[in-house]
Amino acid sequence: MSAISETLRPWRVCSFESRRANEMQSLLERHGLIGTVAPSMKEVPLEENQAALDFAVELLAGRYDVVVFLTGVGAQTLFDAVTRRYPRDEILAALNRCRIVVRGPKPVAVLHAAGVHIDLRAPEPNTWRELLAALEAAGFVAGQRIALQEYGIPQEELRRQLEARGASVRSVPVYRWELPDDLQPLRAAIGRTIRGEFDALLFTSAQQLEHVLRVAEETASSTAWLAAAAECVIASIGPTASETIRRHGLPVHLEPAHPKMGILVRELAEALPRLRAARKT
Repeated sequence: MSAISETLRPWRVCSFESRRANEMQSLLERHGLIGTVAPSMKEVPLEENQAALDFAVELLAGRYDVVVFLTGVGAQTLFDAVTRRYPRDEILAALNRCRIVVRGPKPVAVLHAAGVHIDLRAPEPNTWRELLAALEAAGFVAGQRIALQEYGIPQEELRRQLEARGASVRSVPVYRWELPDDLQPLRAAIGRTIRGEFDALLFTSAQQLEHVLRVAEETASSTAWLAAAAECVIASIGPTASETIRRHGLPVHLEPAHPKMGILVRELAEALPRLRAARKT
C-alpha cells in the first residue's frame, strides 16, 4: 500500500469499553475510525456487603478521621448500601465530621448532591500516586484512621503505602468487576486481533486487559493475542491502565493529555497515521 493511501485509509480500532460502549462507538465513528466495541466488564454491586455495614457502624461511632472516595459509582453504591440499614441524615452528619478526600472528578458530583463537603481532591492523572502525595502533603496520613472505598479490585499498593506512613486503613469494597453476560463480542474481538484485523487497541481501564486475557486463556490463545496486540498501536486512558498494559509486556503508544474518553479518541485519530507508520519502520 502506498504512503498516501496508507495515510488516507480508514483505521480499524477495537475498544473494550463496557459502561459507555455506545458513546465510545459514536466517538470512534465521529472521528472517522472504523470502530469495534467489545464490552469486557460488568459492574456487580456487593448487595450483602458486610464491609460497607461495618464501615457504617465505625463511621457512626467516630472511628475515622479521613474517608477516601475513589469512584462516583462506588460512592453512590456505598451510600445506597449503608442508608438501607442506617438513617441517611446520621450517615451524612458522620461523614461531614471527617476529612473527605476524592481521587478524581466523578465522586464530586455524588458527594455534592448528598450534601457532603470535600476537603481534598487528587490532581490529574488521578492515580493512587497523586492521591497518596496529596494526602501526605495535607497531613492526612500519619496517625490518621482512613476508610478507603475500593472499586472492583483491591487497592493493595495504596493501602501498603498509607500504612507504611503511619495510617490505619480499612478497605471498603462496594462492587467488583465480572465478565459481561454476553462474551461473544469479546471472543470475536480477540479472534480478530489475532488475525491482524485491527490497527489499534484502546483501553479505558486496567481491568479491561485482565478480562481480555482471561477470556483468551479459555481457548489457550492469550499468548497469540499478546503477540498480535504488540503489532497494534495501543492507546491507554492514563497511567493506571498503562502500568497494567506494560506489566503484561505490551507497549503503550499513546496516553491523552487528560484522562477523558473523548480526548483519548480524538488524539488517537490524529496520531494513528504517524504511529502506524512508525510501527512499520
